[in-house]
Amino acid sequence: MKVLIGTTNPSKVKRFSALLSDCEIEFLTLSDLGITAEPEEAGITPIENARIKAGFYGQYFDRVICNDSGLYFDEMDLEDPRQPGLNVRTPNGGKRLNDEEMLAYYAGLAQSLGGKATAFYMDGIAVYNRGEIRAFMEDREVARESAFYMVDTPSPVRQPGWPLNSLSLNRNTLTYFSETGNNRYDTTEESIIIGNYRKHLISFLKDALGIR
Repeated sequence: MKVLIGTTNPSKVKRFSALLSDCEIEFLTLSDLGITAEPEEAGITPIENARIKAGFYGQYFDRVICNDSGLYFDEMDLEDPRQPGLNVRTPNGGKRLNDEEMLAYYAGLAQSLGGKATAFYMDGIAVYNRGEIRAFMEDREVARESAFYMVDTPSPVRQPGWPLNSLSLNRNTLTYFSETGNNRYDTTEESIIIGNYRKHLISFLKDALGIR
C-alpha cells in the first residue's frame, strides 16, 4: 500500500512510519509527487485543519494522512494574541517563520514569561481514503498530561522540522526533547496515558486506511 503524507516535513514522515511500522506501507511526501499547491487552512482547531488538508490532497492521491497541531501556553489566557494556537509558524498573523526564526521568536516569548513557560500541543489527524475522510484528535486531558516547559535558552541539538524541540524540556528531568536519549514521558502515569493514546491513534489509522 502507498500512502501520501500531506507534508514536506521529514520528521512527520518518520512519526507515521514508526506508528505503522508493522504494516507494509510505502510513505510518499508532497515533494515525492511534485505537489506544491497548498490548501487554505481556515479551520479554528487542529482537527478542522487536518480535515481540510486531507480533502485537498485527496485530489492527488487515493490514500492520504494529514495532521495539524496547535501550541498553547498555560501562563496566557486563550484569548491572548500571543497564544500561538494553530499559528505556530505564523505567530500573530505574521510571515511564515523558518526553523531558526521560530527558535528566536519562541525563545523571546519564553523570556517574556519568566524564562520558562508550561506548554502543550493539541494534535489533530485526518485520513482520506478514496473519497472518505475520517479524523481523530486527542482530548485536552491527554494533551495536558504531555505538558512540557518551553525555555528561553535553546539546546545546540537541532531536529529538522521540529525546531521547538530545541527549546522544550521534559518537565520532570529538565532535559531537552531534541537531545539523544531523552525520554519525553518518564513517569508511570504519563507513560500509561500516552501509551493508551498511541494505541488509540494506531487503531484509528489502521481502520481509516482499511488495514486489517
